Amino acid sequence: MTRRRIIFMGSPGFAIPALDRLAEQHDIVAVYSQPPRRAGRGMKEQLQPLAAHAAARGFACFHPASLSADDDLARLAGHGADIFIVVAYGLLLPQRVLDMPRFGCINGHASLLPRWRGAAPIQRAIAAGDSETGICAMLMEKGLDTGPVVGRRVCPIGDDDTAGSLHDRLALLNAELLGAVVDDLPDVLENAQPQDHGAATYARKISPGEAEIDWTRPAAELALHIRAFAPVPGAWFAGARGRVRVLKAHVASGAGTPGCFLGADVDGGMQVATGDGVLTLETVQPAGSKPMAASAFLNGVRLMPGAQMGPATPAGSGAEHGS
Repeated sequence: MTRRRIIFMGSPGFAIPALDRLAEQHDIVAVYSQPPRRAGRGMKEQLQPLAAHAAARGFACFHPASLSADDDLARLAGHGADIFIVVAYGLLLPQRVLDMPRFGCINGHASLLPRWRGAAPIQRAIAAGDSETGICAMLMEKGLDTGPVVGRRVCPIGDDDTAGSLHDRLALLNAELLGAVVDDLPDVLENAQPQDHGAATYARKISPGEAEIDWTRPAAELALHIRAFAPVPGAWFAGARGRVRVLKAHVASGAGTPGCFLGADVDGGMQVATGDGVLTLETVQPAGSKPMAASAFLNGVRLMPGAQMGPATPAGSGAEHGS
């Protein structure tokens, strides 16, 4: 194995295991992340999670707003990297950047391409009821996640997996795969497999509004919906004092008017009728509160069987939090 000079590009915590794995065997000559963002109390600028981790490790860090300015391109080329590794960077790479390193730019993508190209492959795979997903290492080209695949790892999706639990497993699998790919350069490039573009599906970006629970949908679909949006942004319905996020639920037998609260089950779960079947809410998070068992939530609300849960219209019916 030849020790390679790597520029690593990424922004969220998902990219951290891959950076650490590559740093064990290769030289990280620079780390690029999106610019800091204002967040938290006081709206102070905060580094992206990968940038904060990389800075703590002593890597040279850069966070330009784009990679189109001549000065930024000259600096990028000046690092003399053999390869650029990209994991959830969030910025488009112009063709001049893609052509810069001698081994190209390789992206670690959290799906089994060509399924779920795009911004939210983990959530879309769960919401669709997929039984498996994985990681693909892809040679980047101008199109969105369209490049030939140089390696892949498969990961089963368990019945209890959420976007959060699957995210964490895939981050480790991504590190394993990208480490193996870089270790095997340049031979691994000879086995690059073109994608079947006709079989592509797209994982569009998640919006908070999309996470709203539509009680007219079947309970089985809503159970997937809740897992796909847990823990962030969290599937939700409108309560009288703001959104109530649902973090865990399961399908139960029964029927009723969609959105109607049917009462608590023997474990204190909130039973709500849907378009087909009943959904039992196990863990919820009222606005301004921490996650809690549904039984604890019911202890603090005035909610009678027959009450309607949501939709997101001006407050009236639904849960009234407080004694």
